[in-house]
Amino acid sequence: GENAQPIITCYGCGEKGHIKANCPRRLEVVPIIYKFPDVFPEDFPGLPPPRQVEFEIELVPRAAPVARTPYRLAPSEMKELAKQLQELSDKGFIRPSSSLWGAPVLFVKKKDESFCLCIDYRELNKLTIKNRYPLPRIEAKRS
Repeated sequence: GENAQPIITCYGCGEKGHIKANCPRRLEVVPIIYKFPDVFPEDFPGLPPPRQVEFEIELVPRAAPVARTPYRLAPSEMKELAKQLQELSDKGFIRPSSSLWGAPVLFVKKKDESFCLCIDYRELNKLTIKNRYPLPRIEAKRS
């Protein structure tokens, strides 16, 4: 109904009921720290540090979740998708999700013949409230 409260979901662990800044898992071990110990201090608190503002995408009122049908991929693209998703998962950049939102993926061939994984967020973009403010004048920035 109209009085329904939004469900708060943590962008860090994906669990409901808290935000990333208050996530109980925030201090868990981050694997990349052990790969490059000379770059990170021993008392490293976690990634990223808490911020005063939690990032959210503002949606138009009463926007319903959109889950587009995946694009058909050739067998070679499916193999590449599995490989890239595994790499991203191994690095901790992605995790399994049961979100009601979904966007199809496609590949764009780069100059070096490798494939760039792209996500088609056009349907989500149609539901977002855009930031609208005037661009600063260049003359004002120079002084």
